[in-house]
This record gives sequence, C-alpha cells and structure tokens, in this order.
Amino acid sequence: MSFIKVDPASDFSFHNLPYGVFSTPDNARHRIGVAIGDQILDLSVIKSLFRGPVISKHQDVFDQPTLNAFMDLGYEAWREARRTLQVLLSANESTLRDDISLRSRAFVHQSAATMHLPADIGDYTDFYSSRDHATNVGIMFRGKENALMPNWLRLPVGYHGRASSVVVSGTPIRRPSGQMRPDQTKPPVFGPSKQLDIELEMAFFVGGQTQLGEPIPISKAHEHIFGMVLMNDWSARDIQAWEYVPLGPFLGKNFGTSISPWVVPMEALLPFAEPNAIQDPEPLPYLQHPDPYTFNINLSVSIKGQGMAEAATICKSNFKYMYWTMKQQLSHHTVNGCNVRSGDLLASGTISGPDPESFGSMLELSWRGSKNIDLGGGETRTFLKDGDEVTITGHCKGDGYRVGFGACVGTITPALQH
Repeated sequence: MSFIKVDPASDFSFHNLPYGVFSTPDNARHRIGVAIGDQILDLSVIKSLFRGPVISKHQDVFDQPTLNAFMDLGYEAWREARRTLQVLLSANESTLRDDISLRSRAFVHQSAATMHLPADIGDYTDFYSSRDHATNVGIMFRGKENALMPNWLRLPVGYHGRASSVVVSGTPIRRPSGQMRPDQTKPPVFGPSKQLDIELEMAFFVGGQTQLGEPIPISKAHEHIFGMVLMNDWSARDIQAWEYVPLGPFLGKNFGTSISPWVVPMEALLPFAEPNAIQDPEPLPYLQHPDPYTFNINLSVSIKGQGMAEAATICKSNFKYMYWTMKQQLSHHTVNGCNVRSGDLLASGTISGPDPESFGSMLELSWRGSKNIDLGGGETRTFLKDGDEVTITGHCKGDGYRVGFGACVGTITPALQH
C-alpha cells in the first residue's frame, strides 16, 4: 500500500493512479499529475525519478501541458511509468516518503487545483455500441420489428463528432438553438431546443499514432488504448430528429461534450475485466478477440435542479452492458487504413442496460417524453431545464478499495437570445 492515506471510499486508491492536467492559484502553468487519495502528485517535480529504460530518455514528457507526448511514447512506456509510480508511492519506499522538502513541492491538495482537459484532442469519434440503447431508440422511431438496423450486429456503428467542443467537467453547457420540426404538417421552426438530453457514456484516449493506410489489428489494439474517462455527450433530440437523415447527427450533438478530468489507465481496470458479450452472428475475423475486454464499472447519473436541496439519481448502469468492445471499436475504426493520433478520443455511445433504471438517456427514461422522470419533492423532468446540474460518476469496486473516475459535471445555462 501507499504512505499516502487513502479513504476506502475514495475513487483514487493506490490501485488506480489516474493521470490528469491541473493548475493551482500560485502556479497557472498546466502540469501533469497523478491522483492518489485527496492529493495530486505533480510529475513535473519528480520527472528525474523516472529512470526506466524508456522514459529515462524522455523525462521531458512530464513537463508538457498535456498528456499527448506521454501517450505518444506507447504501451511499454505507460507500463514502465505506472511501475515507477507504484514504487515511489509505496509505503516501504523512502525516496518520496522521507524527503519532506520534495514532498512539499511534489504534492498538491486536490481542493487547491483546477483541472483542465487532459489532452489536445485532435479527433473525436462516437460509437453506438449499447444493444439495449440502440434497441430502445429503434423501437421508438421505427417499431419493434425494425429496432436494429441490418448492420448493427455486424459492425460497431459510429460517426465523427466535434473535438473543438469537448470540454472538461465543470464547464457550463449553453442550451443550443437550431432548426426543429415539432409539427410534421408544418414547416420547420428555429429556436432553443426543448428536448435537451444527457447521454451516459465512457470514452478512451488513443496513444501511439499510426500511419495512413495502416490498420491496427485487433491483437494489437490494447497497445493503443491509453485509458478511460467518463463522458456526457449532451444531445438536443428535437434538433437531431429533424437534421439526422441522411448523414447522421450534426448540430444536435456538436454544441458540447463533457468529460471527466482524470484518465484511468487500462492496467488499473484490467482486474475488473469481464467476459465479452455473446455476439450472434459471429463478427468477421478482423473483429474477433477471445480475451475479456468488457469492464465492470458502476455508473450513476444524477440531476440537481435549481431550488432542489439535493441531487436525484435518475440512472444506475454499468459499462459491462456494452455489446462491442473498445478493441473492436478501434480495430474497426482503422481497418480501412484510417490513421489515429495520440489524444484522439473514442466514445462508447449511450450506455443502457436491460432494466429501465439502467437507461442512459432521458429520451429512454421518459420514453420520448411520454412519461415523467421523478426527481422527488414534486420535481419531474422529461428533458433538461435551464439550471439543471447533471453529474455522472463511475467506479470499479475492489476488496476494500475503489478504482474510480471522479465526476463528470455540467450545468445547463439559457440559450442565447436571437
């Protein structure tokens, strides 16, 4: 264990050690840190202690304002860095533990830090990989017989999102305006979205860039999956419904996507791997992998409206409900020769489970606005109101410890007046 005391209920146990980018009131420079308990270990202060065969030649990656350069070093460097951190933070290692001067410079209390986006995100791709979610939405819009499109069980469906509007947790989200057609017998109208929704998602950062024309085989996909974050891919359902045929989501999605600031490395999540979903029909060979790469991550969504004394939980779900794995998503994404770059962000799509309480969107929870979502105290919702604060949390539960993600939070502000 570590010489840093960690509450058993903390997301940031010694088993976790997620990476993030932070600044402090006395030092506005963005620095790379690792969370443990309620502390942040500033890697720019201790970079000279990374003396392994790979990172000893690249210690300057921990002086950068984002994780991109570290991600770009590749899989072996990530493993080496984690081993170094585990040694430095362990209870029986004196280097940090007994050097009071170094500790005072290297550790920052999380409450004193401002978190930033962990990487420069070059490209953002959103998948649609929850069978329960895809089925629910399909039933709503096409009926039970045509719920899943013919390609859905054959490949991980996805689309390219907008990287410029991916923001870190805590950033307010402005209600979008756009074209909608609420009355199918009349022309479209312009105005603020009346069906603003959340999407419970998770996403992973790509590490180690590839060359144009070179796919990532599924046997090597794990070497390019750096770590995971929570995501809320805010959605304007009324704007989306009018615009999405034939090219898919556009203005209904690209106005804002929130992610949690701490990137949990895949090595920390591997103890919580579970057997992959049974896929029938069997995927084509390039999408097949026998090793478990689905993860038991408990997820929760809450809403706190203006005037509400406390937040109300509206959804409890789990990442293990995903049909397509991250390895399959990445391999499919690149099978045509599409190159990826370190810092690219690939998202799961809405995570819904088999039961109504595990539905990962208000579209499903209110069944397209046909029933109210009870928030208690007389408060109900079908979709989001201005002032609503939405919080997504997630964690894996170990024996006496957690590997968690912190929170992904966003508050809705009113639309601009046009």
